[in-house]
This record gives sequence, C-alpha cells and structure tokens, in this order.
Amino acid sequence: MSQHVPAVNRKNLHKLAEAMCRSVKHFNKNEMENLIRLYYSIVGRPVDANARGGVDRNTFRNILHNTFGMTDDMIMDRVFRGFDKDNDSYINVTEWIEGLAVFLRGTLDEKIKYCFGVYDLNGDGYISREEMFHMLKNSLLKQPTEEDPDEGIKDLVEITLKKMDYDHDSKLSYTDFEKAVRDENLLLEAFGPCLPDSKSIMAFERQAFTEPNDQ
Repeated sequence: MSQHVPAVNRKNLHKLAEAMCRSVKHFNKNEMENLIRLYYSIVGRPVDANARGGVDRNTFRNILHNTFGMTDDMIMDRVFRGFDKDNDSYINVTEWIEGLAVFLRGTLDEKIKYCFGVYDLNGDGYISREEMFHMLKNSLLKQPTEEDPDEGIKDLVEITLKKMDYDHDSKLSYTDFEKAVRDENLLLEAFGPCLPDSKSIMAFERQAFTEPNDQ
C-alpha cells in the first residue's frame, strides 16, 4: 500500500490531522497524517475532508484479507459495518481513523464494544443462539467427518452459552459478553477473528508510519 498521493495539500492534511487528534485517541499527529495520506492513496484522490464516498466494501475487504489475514466473509462484512458508522456503504476518512484506532490500538473496553457489535449480526443488542451458530459454523475449519457437523456446532453453542450467559436467558447481552471477556480475555473473539493479530498490526504500522514520504 503506497502512500504516494498526488497533489496532497499540506495545509488540508495538517488541519485534518489536528482536528482528528482532538477527537481520536491512540495516534499522535504524525501517525494521524500518515494514516490520512494512506487513506487518500487508497481512494486515489487529494485530501478533502468534505468529499463524499470513500473506501468501498470490496476495497476494504481486500485490505482486511491481504493486510490483516482475515478470511471469513461474514466477519469481514461485519467489520466493514463496524467502521462504516453512518451506513452509507463507504468508509470516510473520519471512520477510517476512528476504526483503525480501536482495530490497531484499542483498549480492552473499546475492543469488547467493537467485537460485540461485530457479533450482534442483526443489531438488536443481543448475540442469539442462531447468530452464534452461523458465526461458529463459518469460522470453524470445514472438516469432512461422518458425524453431522451441525450437531457439533450446536453443542459448541450450548457450551458457550453455559460459560457466557450469566442471566440464563439463552442469549448474550452486552453485559454478559463484557463480564465473560473480563473474566477470560480469550473469549473476546469467541465467535470468529475480527481483530488483527500483533504480527499483522506491527507489519501494518511499520509500513504506514515509517515509509519515507517526500510530500
């Protein structure tokens, strides 16, 4: 991912980075400028915070797959929706920065909120049995066995509910999910990988923040 952007307006870039530094944690001004440059190199146009459109679903899926090693279509689609806060089917520059702040450097609180949003497929505030089944079926390796694989996944759903469903209503509320993850951090990505691993993060940051730029 090259950071060369034609006709970068330094004034616009600095202004945008300064504004975002006030509202987004986790990046310093130099890092913010580099991420903004990278964004506009991906969308292929000069820096303009007011421009409509942005990174579309396919482009973003390619980034998730090629840069962060994600392979699950359902999860990648949910991650896109997590970034695309205004639901206009594009990630604008603000959504890009805010999303990456959590994706790359989020606190446990921020990651819990993000992962729950990814896993709550229909946005009703709960992760239902059906949603767990779909996600686990999707994320588990397809292995040909003589047994019905769906039965194994149903068993896994029941085991997961037993472990995480504190109020015993057969679905996971945000409170259930948060408590379970705080008790055992490994449960953060219980229903499929939706955050990058540390190796991918280091590789992305090395490229995004240390590439020489002469702009």
